[in-house]
Amino acid sequence: MDTIASLFSFITTPVSWIIVQFHSVYGKIFGPDTGWAWGLAIVSLVILIRICLIPLFVKQIKATRGMQTLQPEMKKIQERYKNDKQRQSEEMMKLYKETGTNPLSSCLPILAQSPFFFALYHVLNSIASNKQVGVIDQQLLDSAREAHIFGAPLAAKFMDSAEKLATLDASVTSVKIVTAVMIILMSASQFFTQRQLMTKNVDMTVKTPFMQQQKMLMYVFPVIFAVFGINFPVGVLVYWLTTNVWTMGQQMYVIRQNPTPGSKAQAAFLERLQAKLVKHDGGKTRRGERNIIKAIVAKGRDRNDHERKFINGLSKAGLAANTEGIVAKSDSAVAVLDGEDESGTAGPARRQQPKRQSKSQRQSGGAGGASGSPQQGSKAGAGKTSLSKSDAPQDAKSKTPAKPAGAKQQPGTGARSKAKSGQRKGQQRPKHPSKK
Repeated sequence: MDTIASLFSFITTPVSWIIVQFHSVYGKIFGPDTGWAWGLAIVSLVILIRICLIPLFVKQIKATRGMQTLQPEMKKIQERYKNDKQRQSEEMMKLYKETGTNPLSSCLPILAQSPFFFALYHVLNSIASNKQVGVIDQQLLDSAREAHIFGAPLAAKFMDSAEKLATLDASVTSVKIVTAVMIILMSASQFFTQRQLMTKNVDMTVKTPFMQQQKMLMYVFPVIFAVFGINFPVGVLVYWLTTNVWTMGQQMYVIRQNPTPGSKAQAAFLERLQAKLVKHDGGKTRRGERNIIKAIVAKGRDRNDHERKFINGLSKAGLAANTEGIVAKSDSAVAVLDGEDESGTAGPARRQQPKRQSKSQRQSGGAGGASGSPQQGSKAGAGKTSLSKSDAPQDAKSKTPAKPAGAKQQPGTGARSKAKSGQRKGQQRPKHPSKK
C-alpha cells in the first residue's frame, strides 16, 4: 500500500493543502488539536471531491443503463462466436462503437477518486510516522498526532501494536473498537448501496449475465472492504465511510427521480407521478418528469407494463400526454389498452364488433324475420342485416304475365335453367345463419 501511495505523491501537496484549509476553519470552532477539526476536514475533502465528480457519476449511470440494454445483444454474440474468441471481441467492440457505449464508464468515479484516496493515505501514514508531508509542517504534524476520534488517533490502524499506539497516546482496546465499528459501517454501506441497485433499479424482465455479475459484486465488495479496512488508518476509514454514504444517498436520489425502465423503482415513480398529475389535472411538471413522459409517449407499442399502466391511468382520468411530455386535460381521452392504438395521445373510439348470438337467439331471430314482426324488422333495419331473403323477387315473379300454353320456352329460362345455375325449384327457405 505504501508503494502504491508513493506513486501518487504528485497530488499529495494539493490534498494536504485542502485538508489544512478546512482544518483552519473548523479549528476556530472546535479547537485546532481536536479530532472534530481534523475529522471534519477529511469529510469536507470527500464532499468537495464528490461534488467535482458528479458529471462522471452521470456518465456512470448512462453507461450502466447502456450496458443493461446491450446485454441481450452481447449474449447473442457470445453464443454465435463461442468458438472464436477473437471474432467475439471484434463484434463486441463493434457493438460498443455503434451504440456509443463504453464499459469503462461505469468505473470512472472510482478511478477518478483513487489518486485522492492514495494521496490521503500517504498523508496520514506520514503523520503516523511523524514525517512532514506536503504543506503540513511540524506544528500541524504535532496537532494531527494529538487529534483523536472517539479515543482513536487519526493515524492509528486496527493491526497496530500496543507499543506503536502508546506513542500516539492511545490504548489498544479503544483503537480496535473504533476501527472495527467503522469497518463494519463501511462494509454495510457498500452492501446496501449495491443491494439498492439490484433490487430497485434493475429491469427484472430481462435476465442477463450482467445481473448475475452485479449480484456477485454485491457480496464480494463488502468482503474486500473489510479485509483491506484492517490496514487503513482511522482517517482513511473516515474518508471511505463518508464517500460510501455519499454514494448511497446520491444513488438513492437518482433511483427515485430517474429510475431504470422496467424496474420496481420505475413502477413506484410512475405511480407517484400519476397521482400528482391526476390531482392537479396535469399542471406543471419538472423538466426531468417531462423528459420521462416524452420518452414513454415516443415508445408507442414498445412500452413496458409499468408505462402502459401509467398511460391508461391518465386516460381514465381524462388526461392525455403529448409528444412534448406535457399532460393536459382532454375530453376525448380514451384508455389505451393492450392491442389498441398506443400513440400516446387521445384518439377516436374504435368500432366495436357485434356480440355473438347463441343458437336459440339465432333461431328466434330467423323466425321473427320470416313472420315480419315490427321488432325484428327494426333490428334488421338498424344492423342492415336480415336472416330471411327479401320478397322482392317473388313479387316480381308474380307480376310477370302468363305465357300462352303453346309458347316455346326460351333457352336459359325457366326451372331447368335455374336448376343449372345452382338454384332450387319453387320457393326457397331461408338459410340457417350458421350456414351463411
